[in-house]
Amino acid sequence: MVNNRITNNIKRYKTEFPAGVRLVAVSKYHTLEQIQEAYAAGQRIFGESRVQELLLKREQLPVDIEWHFIGHLQTNKVKHIAPFIALIHSVDSLDLLKETNRCAAKNNRIIDCLLQLHIAEEETKYGFSFEELRKILVCNEWLELKNIRICGLMAMASFTEDENQIRNEFASLKAFYEELKVGIFANSPEFKELSMGMSSDYSIAIEQGSTLVRIGSGVFV
Repeated sequence: MVNNRITNNIKRYKTEFPAGVRLVAVSKYHTLEQIQEAYAAGQRIFGESRVQELLLKREQLPVDIEWHFIGHLQTNKVKHIAPFIALIHSVDSLDLLKETNRCAAKNNRIIDCLLQLHIAEEETKYGFSFEELRKILVCNEWLELKNIRICGLMAMASFTEDENQIRNEFASLKAFYEELKVGIFANSPEFKELSMGMSSDYSIAIEQGSTLVRIGSGVFV
């Protein structure tokens, strides 16, 4: 049975989002039937955060789906998604970047990646600090990785109802993104993505410059 709410939600977001902002439908924990309904409504970008779940779904769903990996990724799991993944949002260490490059080379691919920053209050969230990432990027070791393409940044705001705090956290990421864009990535036109915003805070994220919004519960209800 088709759930018109999924179709209506996708249409609403796509109408609401300004040009240049794309919806990543977070399909983790949702059924094949629900994903098929979203696909039938025109959605093509889906985000998963567990490798095994992603592999099972990919086998059974349309081949033109653009799969994004949005969760914490262990280096020993990269090889499983390297043959097909369109974008990894959550690169949070130099070791993970190197392993992604190695697996991409084995598959004769260049894999697009976003670098994850830690901007939230919660210690449980992953990501580089701004200073950590500056140090890594100033060191030219990452420039030798020819099978990855750094396309931007990703972060999650604190889980709070304080909109000013969320706005400030997203604004800090946007400012850091602009610093890198005019500095280290000045000659990299592919560095153009900011993945921030989820079901509860996407409007603030878009206001602050997000280009990729990750929404799960707001789509699959």
